[in-house]
Order: sequence, then C-alpha cells, then structure tokens
Amino acid sequence: MHQFVADGAAEIASRAQRELEALVAVSSPSGDVDGAEEAIALCAAFLPPDADIERVQCSTPGSAPDLIAGLSGGGSHRLLLLGHLDTVIGHQSHAPLRHEGDRLYGPGAVDMKGGVVLALGVARALAAHRDSFAELTVLLVTDEEWRIEEFRHVERFASYHACLCFEGGQLTADGDEGVVVQRKAAGTMRVAATGRAAHSGSAPDQGRNALLALAATAIEVAKHHHPGGAERLSVVPTVVRSGDAFNVVPAEGELLFDMRADLSQSFDPVCAAVPRELDGVSLETKLQRVWPGMDSREATRALLERAGARLGQRIVGVARGGASDASHFAPSIPLTVDGLGPRGGGAHTPNEFVLAPSLRERAAVALALAAEVLAMEDS
Repeated sequence: MHQFVADGAAEIASRAQRELEALVAVSSPSGDVDGAEEAIALCAAFLPPDADIERVQCSTPGSAPDLIAGLSGGGSHRLLLLGHLDTVIGHQSHAPLRHEGDRLYGPGAVDMKGGVVLALGVARALAAHRDSFAELTVLLVTDEEWRIEEFRHVERFASYHACLCFEGGQLTADGDEGVVVQRKAAGTMRVAATGRAAHSGSAPDQGRNALLALAATAIEVAKHHHPGGAERLSVVPTVVRSGDAFNVVPAEGELLFDMRADLSQSFDPVCAAVPRELDGVSLETKLQRVWPGMDSREATRALLERAGARLGQRIVGVARGGASDASHFAPSIPLTVDGLGPRGGGAHTPNEFVLAPSLRERAAVALALAAEVLAMEDS
C-alpha cells in the first residue's frame, strides 16, 4: 500500500467512529429541514478549515439547501466527492449509534452517513496536497432518498474529471474490494384511480370500485416483471391506498410501482400497459420519478487496475440494482465510481449497521482511487 493511502486511511479511521456517532445522533429524514441543517453544520466542522462553503437550492422544493464545499489547487484535474445526508428512518424510529462488537448500529449509518464521513476524510487528506488538483468539491444533498424532481447539479459539474460517490461498500465473492460501476435505471409509476362511491351494503353495484381496479392493474402490470430478460426489467407493485370506510365502495385510490432496468426507456411499455378505464373506473398513469442508469465499466477499468496496485489489493467493479445520485453524473463524468462507503447492512431498516473495521479499509480504497484520478506522485 502506498504511503499516502496508508497514512490517510489511518488518519480518517482515527476520527471516523466519533464523526459517525455525531452524524447518526442527528435525526435527518428526508424533508426535515432542522435535521438537515444540524447534520450540515457537523459536516462543515469536519471539512478542511479553509474550504469554501456554499449553500445551494436543493432539487426538491421545501428541503434544506444542499452543501457544496470547494478547495482550489495548482493541479489540472477536478474531482467531485458525492454524498447525501437524508435518511428514510423517521424521527419515531431514531436512535443513537450503538456498538455491538464490530458493528455500529444506527439509522443512516451505512446509507449513507458512514460514506459521508469517509468523503469528508478524503477531502481533508487531499487538502494537504493542493498541487494535485485544480478543484476538489464535496457535494452533500438533503433529498436523495425521496427526490422525484429533476436533479439540478449535473450541469455545474459536467467538466469534472471524476466523481466518487460514497454509498455503502462491499466485498466481492472472491474477497476483493468492490466498487459500483453499473446501476440500473429506476422509475416510480403512479396509477390514480377515480370511481364512484356507494353504500357497500345497500347499493354495492351502484358504485365503481377503485380498489378492485387498482388490484387488477397491479396483477396485470406486474406480468411485465422479467429481471432475467435482456432488459433486466423489474416491475414491483409497492404501495396501494384506497378506501375511507369499511362500508363504502372506494371511489378513489392510488397504486405505486417500483421499476428497474438497464435503460429507462424500458419503463415506457409498462406505463402504456395501464388501461385508461377498467370496469367504469378511470385510471391515470404518471411516471413520477426517473433516474438514469449508470454504466462506467469500460471507462473505469484502467483506473481500478491502477488504484488496486496503489492499494496493494484488487479493486473490482460490480453492478448494483439500487439507485444513486452517481447515476446522474455518469453520463457527463465518465470516471464515475460509486460504492466507496463503508461496508454494512440493513439499510432503510432499524437494524442498519456499519462494520467498524471497514471504515479504515474503505477509506484506503477511496484514497487510492482519488490519488490515481489526480495522478499523484507517491512512494
């Protein structure tokens, strides 16, 4: 392992658990402005002291402004470090970080406050080598977990040489350090049903049952689910809401589908499969959220090989199904690598955890990649 990587990873690891404990202590579910502001204040304190901090409009109206922190140097390359501070765990399920052996449990620990801690540590390590970069930027957003609007930061960073995103990390089946270089496109389809109410006891057939129409739609549209096919398309009904009383034919309702595929164009036939009317119930379909796919396998192949040599261990590009903000940057920043955060599990659940030893191990992976992106000289 090259000296810069070893020393930097040790320094990051010496602070990482305390910083993670501080961030997890802040309950910051998507949309909570106070929680986001408190988390951002902590991150600002963990940044290099002379970083230029800017608060910019979030992609989701009503959310706390995003954080952009920049450093300028004398090098030639621009590097973006990317993360998010919002979690899916609400205030009612929030708990402080707890230690059980090598596991650090807490809401958002792996998705992705642990990754944010590593991104800030990488920024501090690189700040001591200003001649290695032209621009070093940390972007932390507050709405990744619930955004349905267009992501607003892509154009600003289109000229950057590389983007490193710190979603949770992993090992490959062979025990190599895995980083994410391929992700599926993601889409959320909403089907709104409008029928007619009626007394379910005395006049049930005078109604037009929105719930039945949505149930039939869920079953029929789910037949498009074919993750083993050429498009790797998954179509999963995830939420249905209908009805206000036990004795009334439900007149309204909505149905949500989560869809994933290699290309977002695969979602169009699924949307078209929803009829406009079913048994007297009108159905309106809207694709509420579309995130692009990501495929930087070829573009990053040589980079991963060189970074592995610097690390002293193979770094292998892997695919992952979940969505990430890295996917938005990959089309304009070919050297986009994700999954640089610590290893763990239980994301989006009360049992979410980070493996404590992986904080140092994944810091080393991220530093090796950053050093190769910037072509840093090292012994």
